[in-house]
Amino acid sequence: MNLGSLEGAVLPILGAVIAGGVIGFEREWRGRAAGLRTHILVSLASALLMLAAMSQADWAFRALPDENIVTDPTRMAHGVLTGIGFLCAGVIFRTGFSIHGLTTAASLWITSAIGILFGAGMYALGAAATGVTALILIGLKLISSRLPARTVVDAEVRWERRDPSPEAAVEAALKTVDPDARHDLFELIDDGTRVRRTWRLSATGEGPLKTLAERLCAIPGVVAYRLDPRDD
Repeated sequence: MNLGSLEGAVLPILGAVIAGGVIGFEREWRGRAAGLRTHILVSLASALLMLAAMSQADWAFRALPDENIVTDPTRMAHGVLTGIGFLCAGVIFRTGFSIHGLTTAASLWITSAIGILFGAGMYALGAAATGVTALILIGLKLISSRLPARTVVDAEVRWERRDPSPEAAVEAALKTVDPDARHDLFELIDDGTRVRRTWRLSATGEGPLKTLAERLCAIPGVVAYRLDPRDD
């Protein structure tokens, strides 16, 4: 890319940085692993690679005699969006039966796509995509916060293997929070001396979970528990 064409790269680079900053700020504010810097770098890298693909005529190579080279910048876009999938996979993690980080992975993917739009010179479409993405991440979160707080919780309880088993008391405590609680895992651990079971239940607010924790602590034989609310 020659010095004269650098002036044309200022606007797409600036737009990509701003777009990545807007989306990354929301993730940073919510304390996610991929925050402000990550989103800016993803958007900027996508824009730079797309700028390079759009200016392949300036690349330092020579065609063979009597050969006609046809460039296709869309190949770069396909490669960038495929490669960003590996980064997105790094922010998705599993805790028990809960999957976390899906929204952050989606925000990284859309940020890369927006960077490509700016790199391709589609400034209006990139700006519109940034606004819509911010609206989805911020606006819809505010709407959902005003709805009744119904949270899916993964519950894990461990107890000593003995007679009588405290399993019935554990299930009774869980059903005080969600009568339709569903069990997921049966496992014998610690050389067969303890039982571990998991359930998936729904809770309204934090209060019922605190009450459930107190009831589980009071059950004879229960040695450990974990209540893991899902949140992307």
